[in-house]
Amino acid sequence: MKRKNIMFSCVLLVISVLISTGLAAQEKNDSLINVAFGTVAREDLLGGISTVNVSGLLKKSYGTYSLDNLQSFVGGYTGNIWGQEALVLVDGIPRRASDVRLVEIGSVTVLKGASAVVLYGSNAAKGVILITTKRGSIKPLSIDVRANTGLHFPRRYPGYLNAADYMTLYNEALGNDGISTSGAGYSQQEIDNTRAGTNPFRYPDIDFFSSGYLKKAYSRSDITTEISGGNERARYYTNIGLAYNNSIMNYGEQKKNNDFGFSIRGNVDMNLNSWLTASSDVAVNVSDNYAGRGDFWGASSTIAPNFNRFSPLIPISMFDPANKNLQTYVNNSNHVIDGKYLLGGQSTNLTNVFSDMLAAGYIKTKYRTFMYNMNAGADLGNIMKGLSFRTAFSMDYTAVYSEAYQLPYAVYRPAWSTVNGQDMITDLQKFNNDLNSTNETIGRTTYTQTMSSRAQFNYKRTFASDHHVTAALLGWWYLTQISSDPDNEGGSDYHPIRNTNLGFQAGYDYRRKYYLDFSAALVHSAKLPPGKRKAISPAVTLGWRLSDEDFFKKNISFIDNLKISASYASIKQDLDITGVRPNSSTPTDYYLYQGYYGNNSTLGGWYQWRDGAAGGWTTLSGQGDNPYLTFIQRQEYRTGIDASMFNRLITLEANYFLQDTKGLLTRGTTIYPSYFTGSGDFRPWLNFNNDRRSGADFSVNLNNKIGQVEYSIGACGMFFSSKATRRDEVQAEQYQYRTGRNLDAYWGYISEGFFQSQDDIDRHARQTFGGTVRPGDIRYKDINNDGIIDSRDQVDLGRNGWAAAPFTYGLNLTLKWKHFTLFAMGNGQAGAIAFKNSSYFWVRGAGKYSDVVKGRWTEATKNTATYPRLTTTAGNNNFQNSTFWMYRNSRFNLTRVQLTYDFDQHIFRNSFVHGLSIYLLGDNLLVISKERKLMETNIGTAPQYRYFNIGARASF
Repeated sequence: MKRKNIMFSCVLLVISVLISTGLAAQEKNDSLINVAFGTVAREDLLGGISTVNVSGLLKKSYGTYSLDNLQSFVGGYTGNIWGQEALVLVDGIPRRASDVRLVEIGSVTVLKGASAVVLYGSNAAKGVILITTKRGSIKPLSIDVRANTGLHFPRRYPGYLNAADYMTLYNEALGNDGISTSGAGYSQQEIDNTRAGTNPFRYPDIDFFSSGYLKKAYSRSDITTEISGGNERARYYTNIGLAYNNSIMNYGEQKKNNDFGFSIRGNVDMNLNSWLTASSDVAVNVSDNYAGRGDFWGASSTIAPNFNRFSPLIPISMFDPANKNLQTYVNNSNHVIDGKYLLGGQSTNLTNVFSDMLAAGYIKTKYRTFMYNMNAGADLGNIMKGLSFRTAFSMDYTAVYSEAYQLPYAVYRPAWSTVNGQDMITDLQKFNNDLNSTNETIGRTTYTQTMSSRAQFNYKRTFASDHHVTAALLGWWYLTQISSDPDNEGGSDYHPIRNTNLGFQAGYDYRRKYYLDFSAALVHSAKLPPGKRKAISPAVTLGWRLSDEDFFKKNISFIDNLKISASYASIKQDLDITGVRPNSSTPTDYYLYQGYYGNNSTLGGWYQWRDGAAGGWTTLSGQGDNPYLTFIQRQEYRTGIDASMFNRLITLEANYFLQDTKGLLTRGTTIYPSYFTGSGDFRPWLNFNNDRRSGADFSVNLNNKIGQVEYSIGACGMFFSSKATRRDEVQAEQYQYRTGRNLDAYWGYISEGFFQSQDDIDRHARQTFGGTVRPGDIRYKDINNDGIIDSRDQVDLGRNGWAAAPFTYGLNLTLKWKHFTLFAMGNGQAGAIAFKNSSYFWVRGAGKYSDVVKGRWTEATKNTATYPRLTTTAGNNNFQNSTFWMYRNSRFNLTRVQLTYDFDQHIFRNSFVHGLSIYLLGDNLLVISKERKLMETNIGTAPQYRYFNIGARASF
């Protein structure tokens, strides 16, 4: 199969080279918007499409990520489109958004409506993001250079108790559980010595977030050079970028943590003759990451501050001089830190994160991406007026591999004594051995390869000056093969990601007043059974420029332009055709229509003869056949308006959408009797479940001038709802059925506060989460009044907004005064809920205590407590999603503020410099929310950062 693909690719490559190498040069006209397989004049867009001019935005807002803060400009985009994951296309090719930097991009177009994406086939059924890179234009050679440097400052670190407080409260937790502190707990002398800091090696108090382990900030710098120009025969563009950042880490091998990136992108557009055009694009991304071993951030949320009574470093200066064997350990060790310390171990985890950082080695990860596409266009007007042809072929390859250096090392557990009033290490217990190696090993190895090709005939013609007709017939194919090493889930993916479809589009408008567009795609999927693998996805759109009607012009003068549109589409897709292999947790997309039988330990049943003789594995069914399994449908109705008012003082775009996803897969729990499961499972996969998404998105801009100050204010947003309209389900209680509920419903218990006494517990319904319920534990409401608190008492508590919150919004502001430009943007959400259920809040067993436990329930604080009683058990009763832990995650994020100064060009009129700008910016500056501290704090991962940058841009 791979050889056939390579041969096919080579044939396409040769044909494309013979024809030409490229795509017709894109018109540099700001009024043209990139849409599916073409461009449309901005005034002719029919809704469900939003675009951002990135080249213009970069003059006032610098960023690195290709989709940088897109939600501040595009209504309906929240990291996904209308609550669903979008297909990303870079120059029409399926690529990762991270494959291109923001400074390489000319524009980003978000195709939201089904009618806008239908031509891309099945894999585009949930929306498309078109990223279009910059190209050369007819002009003399120009060179633009941009340089940036800045610092990342941690927003906030988690707040954990110090060692003395931790030990004190751990003793309290033991007492709450009826366990004596004399064995498992800490003595008062141990706590007092720790609090006093008498000997931090014998009585450690480790603060992960101190200056000993972390810097106050880390830096990032980059430089980009753009070279472009050309004439009518050829235009060229080149972008070269370098970027480097170090790390916040300040300990061990992780002091050297860094990332280095190099990228180069180039393209050339050619007019080979009067009817043949071509272009070729090449991009190379090189990225190297260096990381010392050790999961510092994970350990910061789990390791207690007293390091389980052992220090990560053992001071040689405190060795008992009478014990000569101790010095032998020092002489034989490969890791004498700073000439002063041996590596210490914990009581439960002898090889620990600090020792890893000092002695275990490092990992150097290499990322290499090569992207190439070539395109050709021909004007076939000599054959038929208005006819043209375009073809394209691409090949991308990404390789990721690591060079690793890892060493086993020895750690030591000290025995402390007090000799003549001084703490002294009288003995050491050694664990593991120091080993030597001078070789790096190859670790992770993966690659991703994408090939695509397309060909299309376009027809565009105007009749009698008023009748504009367009049509297109196209074919598009792409394949992405992903491979991994044998240690990463078993090697290569058997089935690649692929999309194959034919498309047809026909459009008509009369005087740009009345619009009609019909688009359709013939799609194919190998996930479906023979005879069901092809389907047609149609879409029709109508548009009416109401403002061009005479009655409108006479009666409504303040509206410059008003266009309304409506569309219907039925897209067939296989993206949601996914299930689980029989008797396995491994997901699969293929052969779900086919029955499955087995006679092994995974699927079969074991039988034994009656006389006790050895038996064998019986053959059992894993799933039944369904030769009628078919595509999942996205049926969508959309209406939209596009308006401008008061001589374009205000512009507005808005869409209402109603989207039904029909035929999602299920195993037929309610359709087939229970005896079809058990020893074997005869149920097939069925198209049964349905979802509905609906809402409205909008984008409005105000542009004006007051004196010498020009200002522009933009706002966008979306009201969003998603529901399960049909489910194959059997629930314990009627109120627990998911049908009719939000797709992102958060289920949990209703808290009634704390149990205040044993009598309170005895009179309440029995709670069945395990362990002994005691005063200070959370009490839950018995919803069904059966006297038992269990899963039947869970209710819908609200929406968690996992796809999109009920209301999301973005804001942007531009102020211009003379040569100064102030730009700011932000985004936010409202209406969703979340639970405080991380390890920071749910302190289990001997887990690390955060500062939230200060509000714990005790007999003295029973009326004011904000946290359950402490326990050394798993605490399952208290650690359930409930209203006790619930909070509203409404927030507003001030994501960027940038001040730019553009020098007067007259300064450089007699020099080779054509322009110069300098700017200061801050990113991730502020969160406004009732739960701001929680939202700014990461648990178990690297912190969030504020970024402050100074940059300059020069043109030559």
